[in-house]
Amino acid sequence: MHTVFLQRLNSTWRAAFWMAGALVSFSTMAVGGRELAAELSTFQILFFRSLIGLPLVLLVVLRYGGTAQLRTQRLPLHLVRNVAHFGGQFGWFYGLGFISLAEVFAIEFTVPLWTALLAVVLLGEHLTRVRLLAVILGIIGTLIILRPGVSIVHPAAMAVLLAAFGYATAHTLTKKLVGTESPLAILFYVTLIQLPLGLIPAMGSWTIPSPASWPWVIAVGVSALTAHYCMARALRLADATVVVPLDFLRLPLIALIGAFVYGEEVTWSLALGSLFILAGIMVNLQAEQYRG
Repeated sequence: MHTVFLQRLNSTWRAAFWMAGALVSFSTMAVGGRELAAELSTFQILFFRSLIGLPLVLLVVLRYGGTAQLRTQRLPLHLVRNVAHFGGQFGWFYGLGFISLAEVFAIEFTVPLWTALLAVVLLGEHLTRVRLLAVILGIIGTLIILRPGVSIVHPAAMAVLLAAFGYATAHTLTKKLVGTESPLAILFYVTLIQLPLGLIPAMGSWTIPSPASWPWVIAVGVSALTAHYCMARALRLADATVVVPLDFLRLPLIALIGAFVYGEEVTWSLALGSLFILAGIMVNLQAEQYRG
């Protein structure tokens, strides 16, 4: 019993280490997106993200198992998933250029709640009372942050909210893919399919990144991959009930970065709305853990 406890404790600390890497990666990607928004269009940022990510994924594929694991019979589903994911990324990076970093992250945290709702429609899962409560809490939190009717809702905030729906759709479709596709295959098709999705619209107003911007371009491309890799490693080592609360640290961390680097203020509506959203996630997470 003592040995089992130590093994779990060790796994939890290792998961926390990987989550620290995820937190740094997500924060780096957000700051990089904010810095690049002044010079590049959102489509260009997404193009360079895929351009840098594709060879990195291929190197990992060649190192672990070879290209045989990239074969798929479900290319149409990959296409639909990546169109939704690309839309999510577009809204997320677009929002970074206009609203506070903390507000972007807070609205993004509604993704698990919309995923629970979309799973009912796309996967035929049951809408339990707990899931419904979680979604309601998320909606209340989002309304508190956006404050429609009290102040003018910034279009960028709506773009991030739509991005959350895009991410939720992609996550839900991922559940259909994981039964036959390897994680590396899914990541490979993310970069491969989204490369032209970013390039084609970006060509209309192409701007060559300045020398000062290239470190941020590389940082966005690399951190986008390391964030999800670190998250996956953490989830392999510890339960979601351990990993997800650690992921919540993204919000205060990015709020501090926004305050110190960009002079952003954390409003009462952002703080209160975030609490409602995080409460909804925890309610749903605890219920799923209990069912499991």
